[in-house]
Amino acid sequence: MHSRESGLGAGDSTERTTRAPSPEPRAPSRLPRQVKLFGWVSLLNDFASEMIYPLLPAFVTGVLGGGAQALGALDGAAEFAAAVVKLGAGRLADRTSRRGPLIVLGYLIAVVVRPVIAVTGAAWQVIGLRVVDRLGKGLRTPPRDALIADATPADLLGRAFGLQRGMDHAGAVLGPIVAWWLLASGSAGLRTVIGASVVPGVLVLVLATWAVRERGGLGRLGEVRGGSDRSAQPPRTSSNLPQPSHVSPLLAISFFYLLRMPDTLIILRSQQLGVPVAVVPLLWAAVHVVRSTSSFVGGATSDRLGPGQTMWLGWLAYAILAVGMARAGTAAAAWGWFLGLGLVAGLTESPERALVARLAGAHQGSGFGVYHGVTGFAALVGGVALGAVFQRYGAGPAFLASAAGGMALVLISPVLGRAGQE
Repeated sequence: MHSRESGLGAGDSTERTTRAPSPEPRAPSRLPRQVKLFGWVSLLNDFASEMIYPLLPAFVTGVLGGGAQALGALDGAAEFAAAVVKLGAGRLADRTSRRGPLIVLGYLIAVVVRPVIAVTGAAWQVIGLRVVDRLGKGLRTPPRDALIADATPADLLGRAFGLQRGMDHAGAVLGPIVAWWLLASGSAGLRTVIGASVVPGVLVLVLATWAVRERGGLGRLGEVRGGSDRSAQPPRTSSNLPQPSHVSPLLAISFFYLLRMPDTLIILRSQQLGVPVAVVPLLWAAVHVVRSTSSFVGGATSDRLGPGQTMWLGWLAYAILAVGMARAGTAAAAWGWFLGLGLVAGLTESPERALVARLAGAHQGSGFGVYHGVTGFAALVGGVALGAVFQRYGAGPAFLASAAGGMALVLISPVLGRAGQE
């Protein structure tokens, strides 16, 4: 990583005796307005998306007759499709002029595709639309994260991404609650609820367009005004791939995505333990309450302790909680362990992004593209593998295998190098 401190030569000591050093400019203590706008964009977008997502496991297994492996593959395929697009979008996002159009186009695809699920008549149509929805995510995520990183002072990166992730999860609280209320009250059927996701989607487009035009944190050519000196760092030598000193943190993060249980399988496990399908949206909303609040805490902790130590705490928490989910025997236990797993997102997502922003230097777009692409591929492989174990041997062995991987990561991460330490 590039050092932000410079040494003083021997000849400078004489000059210091005759001229008082000028005070260093103070970095702003508040997040830029552009970052806050993207927080609201994330909230509304997840509001629309999570009206649909928690109902997919019951739909795939109950209506379409699929199994746990199908759920793992569905989640993995959608995220992998997004990951492939993120690699290309990240490289394009190194040009600041391309970021705005990519962000708006990505949200537009999601807004148009999601309501169409309401009129589908076959499983392959639902899967195809889900993949297209994730392609939109792939287009918008690296340029959005790069824009947030460039607009934010270096010492506030954790809080900036904590705000974005926290409001993202807050939207995932509101969406399932609204979906549950519409279904429970009898005022709307499943297809109507899915179609209604277009309403918050339109608001997403309006706010996203406003956010990309907001110049509060950027200069005319994209240079950072908020106190960060990342734009002054020298570009990478010959490629936009991670440099050798950056590989160990990325390996550790990718391994966590490889071993982590997909959300759809955690939901399915909860249903097996007695959580009614009609109540799943409420459980999903409660999980995101935990994820949202812990994201703000995780972001602030990352700025204080460093991204590496904060992620390590998240990995340790995951290993312990996954064992609990494997041993759970009642619906109440499913609620408790699932809510506990919500803490993991808060302790890992924001520090991961803060770490990538610091490692990426002048290539924020490519840095986030590689991060999202590699972790997306890891999630695909892990989702399929854990889904196969779940289906063949049951939920207990699958969660125990995931927990063992988490504990291995906790133990070997010092060997890989302390991720996030400068």
